[in-house]
Amino acid sequence: MADALLIIDMQTGLYDGPEKPFERERVLATINQLIQRARNASAPIFVARHTGPEGSPIAAGSPLWQLWHGLDVDESRDHLFNKTRPSCFLGTDLAQQLNAAQVNELVIVGMKTQFCIDTTCRVAVELGYSVILPEDGHTCMDTPAFNAQAIIEHHNATLAGAFVKRVRAAEISF
Repeated sequence: MADALLIIDMQTGLYDGPEKPFERERVLATINQLIQRARNASAPIFVARHTGPEGSPIAAGSPLWQLWHGLDVDESRDHLFNKTRPSCFLGTDLAQQLNAAQVNELVIVGMKTQFCIDTTCRVAVELGYSVILPEDGHTCMDTPAFNAQAIIEHHNATLAGAFVKRVRAAEISF
């Protein structure tokens, strides 16, 4: 059973930008189901927002920086934090918050697969956390080299075993 849920970069500027994430509605529904399961088990929920420098489209407080309105996050009880790098740990107090909550096993979901999901999974393992990656709980956009589905499948396969426990979201309990 997982100890906590970490949601990465489910922000208006990424979720509803000019390039839409692969299967975005399904991924959002999957993440919202995991939020409800974590809440029902009183497991902590951590929510990262990528924050750009002053003047950028995703500067703190800007409309595109806001969490997507369809994400079932409760700012009064969930732990929201800002990050400026692909890792949710670098320059943040996430590790301290996880340790204070006695988290050993962490479920990681959100966007973008090849950047913040991949980096955060790898760093979490380096820091001693066990990571569960729902293969159907993260997404990204097409790139010139690969379509989003191929990127997701590649990262699911690459991270599985060495870095994460790869499962379907429906199999996760808190």
